[in-house]
Amino acid sequence: MAETSTTAGGGTECPASADGPAAGKPRAVPPASGGGLGDPTALQLLRRLDSGPRGLTETQAEEHLARFGEDTLPARRPVPWAWRFLRSLRDPFTAVLLCLGLVSALVASWGTASVITVLVVVSCVLRSSGEHRADRSITALRELVAGTATVLRRTDADAVPTDRDLPVDQLVPGDVIRLGPGDLVPADVRLLRASGLTVYQAALTGESAPVAKYPVDAPGTGAGQLFEQPQLCFQGSGVASGSGTALVVATGAHTRFAASHRDLGRREASAFDRSVHGISWILVRFTLLTPPLVLMAGAALRGRGLETLPFAVAVAVGMTPEMLPVITTTCLARGASLLARTHGVIVKRLPALHDLGAVDVLCVDKTGTLTQDRPVVDRALDANGKDAPEVLRRAAAAAWWTLQLADLPAPDALDEALLDATDEDDLLAYDGVAALPFDPVRRLATAVVRTPGALGSHTLLVKGAVEAVLERCALEPRERARLLARAHESAADGLRVLAVATAVRPARHRDYTPADERGLTFEGFVTLRDALVPSAADALRVLADQGIAVRVLTGDHPGTAARTCRDLGLDPGEVRTAADLDGLTDTQLGELADRTTVFARLTPEHKARITLALRNRGHVTGHLGDGINDLPALHAADVGICPRDATDLARESADVVLADKDLTAISHAITAGRYSSANIAAYLRVTLSSNLGNVIAMLAAGILLPFLPMLPTQVLVQNMCFDAAQLAFAYDSPAPGALKRPTVLRSRDLLGFITGFGLLNAVADLATFGVLALAVHGPGAANDESVFHSGWFTENLLTQALVMLLLRIGRRGAEGRREPGPVGWGATALTAVGLALPLSPLGPPLGMTALPAFYYPLLAAVLGLYAAGLVVTRSRYERRRAEDEDEDEDEAEDDRGYGFEHEFTHSDRGRRGERNHDGG
Repeated sequence: MAETSTTAGGGTECPASADGPAAGKPRAVPPASGGGLGDPTALQLLRRLDSGPRGLTETQAEEHLARFGEDTLPARRPVPWAWRFLRSLRDPFTAVLLCLGLVSALVASWGTASVITVLVVVSCVLRSSGEHRADRSITALRELVAGTATVLRRTDADAVPTDRDLPVDQLVPGDVIRLGPGDLVPADVRLLRASGLTVYQAALTGESAPVAKYPVDAPGTGAGQLFEQPQLCFQGSGVASGSGTALVVATGAHTRFAASHRDLGRREASAFDRSVHGISWILVRFTLLTPPLVLMAGAALRGRGLETLPFAVAVAVGMTPEMLPVITTTCLARGASLLARTHGVIVKRLPALHDLGAVDVLCVDKTGTLTQDRPVVDRALDANGKDAPEVLRRAAAAAWWTLQLADLPAPDALDEALLDATDEDDLLAYDGVAALPFDPVRRLATAVVRTPGALGSHTLLVKGAVEAVLERCALEPRERARLLARAHESAADGLRVLAVATAVRPARHRDYTPADERGLTFEGFVTLRDALVPSAADALRVLADQGIAVRVLTGDHPGTAARTCRDLGLDPGEVRTAADLDGLTDTQLGELADRTTVFARLTPEHKARITLALRNRGHVTGHLGDGINDLPALHAADVGICPRDATDLARESADVVLADKDLTAISHAITAGRYSSANIAAYLRVTLSSNLGNVIAMLAAGILLPFLPMLPTQVLVQNMCFDAAQLAFAYDSPAPGALKRPTVLRSRDLLGFITGFGLLNAVADLATFGVLALAVHGPGAANDESVFHSGWFTENLLTQALVMLLLRIGRRGAEGRREPGPVGWGATALTAVGLALPLSPLGPPLGMTALPAFYYPLLAAVLGLYAAGLVVTRSRYERRRAEDEDEDEDEAEDDRGYGFEHEFTHSDRGRRGERNHDGG
């Protein structure tokens, strides 16, 4: 049976529809609470807590304080900046750079040591700042808890209780407190008495409207959804109106508020962190392996000992892409700057832009993202299900005159929807006399108007919850059951349902009371739906085309959430609720989340758990949220996203801030992230494959040559020239194909790429050795080692220029692109340096000399063959990659867990999960 709920301002909805959670019992409460706050009766709770309606005595309060502790959120010990900085050195890439910097200083390579040291310091400062920001958001949570509370206390058992304002940290389970308008609820409480009490629960559920609260003291009242139980109020809520007396049942770390935000300080490594970690370990292995091999080759085969140490260190430095932090920061900073200027998107943590480009699952709530925070009228129906405009006019008149005559501050959301759908002339056709405003017990509101065209009579216009209105109508039981079933069908379809009834009474001067709301004539139903965000449907299609699966995580009714998705063209599939998740292991939850589009009735903990389960399945996740209830999920996601008008805590915790809560802005941010990540990936492919080829060639040269193949200074100069040229990647425009899929820097894929192309580069270097042997020892040669050094230096820079040009273009590369672009100009400059430096005045100081004229045609032949090999190998690589992508797309069409055909499949995610666990 569809369930109903009531709103605080006079409207009634079916089903309940705040975008807030509903969940099971609290995970941690004091033993005296009995585990479930709503299950025992109030009298049972008072007895368990050794309390009574008159509150605790001072002695009892002291005993409870010693037993349960102070009513404060758990504090986290602040971490000193110096310790944060040192802890950042645990990153493997940072540690390798630091070691290379120290070794460079030992061999008096001060320029290299200085550059590396600066890069290490910048990396550590950025990481420490991110951790510090996360800690600040935890500290700010403590400010959301009330400072004082009005408590009923007695000096001894026989004394008269008095109201006292006490610091909240002195509250204990068993205290009886007073609540009034504007108060913050200081602990989890059970209502004993209430009068018109409504509270805001946004900190826990995200719902923007106040919720009616009143005491219910019948067996089984705690069996429903926790936050919907009217007798319970929770720490972090705020009193909107009315007053009440409540029993404190949980304090401090045992409250729902504390449980929802317990793990905010521990954030998992993001996609960027995992990628850098995996790539760093590749570099660690190569870097640590290279110097010993160079030293052993020189000592064993050529009798050279420690004199090769500077050369070995230079080779290790050459293998390491020490410009990676610079190029990464530049790429991400340019993308972030462009987003801020053109779309108003602020990236607070630069690596989050890469994470946006890698996102393949985006988790969103419903209200404010897919729907506006207001309902709109869907249809007005009579008892037979036919359109009935008069039913809507009567409901709107009831809302209008209730608002005017009951002196309410503003209409609630449902009444506003009725008024917006009705012409003003229709409202003025009625002349109001009296009003009985909504209250949560009656669950209806009544306006009394003069009957149009009939003097001496009044008409009662009644609207409210279906069950409440129908039980007051003069209907046969069978007819009442039929109408109730029709309402439940509409509710199950995701619509909110108002019942409308009327009654004509003789005019009178005495007041109308709820007793007059009897013997009504049923008029019909008004159905309402959530107003959709105008751009949401198009944005969802764009996200699907980008290969991103959307997961809707909402606290709303399952039918409402499913209806919204269908209206937007997103297949909701089978909607899952919190009750379906509580008994699942993390692995089972991940499998369920892989094939489920919509989750309803969720608490903040459920949202965070689903997000984390998707990450553990190998997904890169983003979460869009704007409230305090979204904090756990924002921390659990690879990248947390919030709009500019979100709560202060959400903005503090988020990695990306949008100008508006709009999925279109997220699609722009994702494109910018892929743009930056594609350039970073191109840089890594080019530099690591080229560097690996050089290292292999240098090891071979140590075996084949009686002298060092290149002087340490020449290795470092060559490396500096190559690094300077590769700064062009930060300003490049990647191929369009690179922007169509999530871009993840996967260590295993990168290792395979650089190994294949590095070996090809090494073959070109070995061919060059033959040409240089002819240049050094051939007819008319100078028999000079400097000729070999110069020739290989030139060949290295020219092959690196070729790699920059040919390996940056993707499968559907830059077709029709004629201008050289930044990379083209960088490769041209690198070629010019390689050809000109040995001939320039700087050549002799660097140990280089002019090359024989016949060397250049031979070098051109080697480079031509190398370019042909690069093109063929790249084509095979891209073709194999295209086949894999096409296969994944075909499988995605059969994956019913996604609403759009272009999203990723389980098999693709499984491979991605394996790679992510490998460090990428």
